[in-house]
Amino acid sequence: MNDIIADSITRIRNAALRRQETTKLLYSKTVESILGVLQAKGYIDSFKTDESDVKRYIDVFLKYDDKGKSAIAEIKRVSKPGRRIYASAKNVKKFKHGFGSIIISTSKGVLSNDDAFAQNAGGEALCAVW
Repeated sequence: MNDIIADSITRIRNAALRRQETTKLLYSKTVESILGVLQAKGYIDSFKTDESDVKRYIDVFLKYDDKGKSAIAEIKRVSKPGRRIYASAKNVKKFKHGFGSIIISTSKGVLSNDDAFAQNAGGEALCAVW
């Protein structure tokens, strides 16, 4: 597998479309940081690291409203291994008029676009979620 972030995003998207409560992702520090941002923004309930096998996994608990609609309407990869997309600190202010978030890998860690703008930090745009 070349892109573990794209694989994780696809697993989350597919689980949300199938209305599953949990999904299992391959472990990576970057994926764990992305999930921390998604949890802080309210797109997922929680996640925990599963170290029972030889490989490490992350169990993600998805979030739904009372009607069974997922908190994630769309999640997609922005920067890809073949084409990296970078955003300066000035250009990360708003996304989808404040209803969505861009997750950015900065020198200060993996942050949402709001936090990156507040800390005046730019970096690689990993994924977009709304």
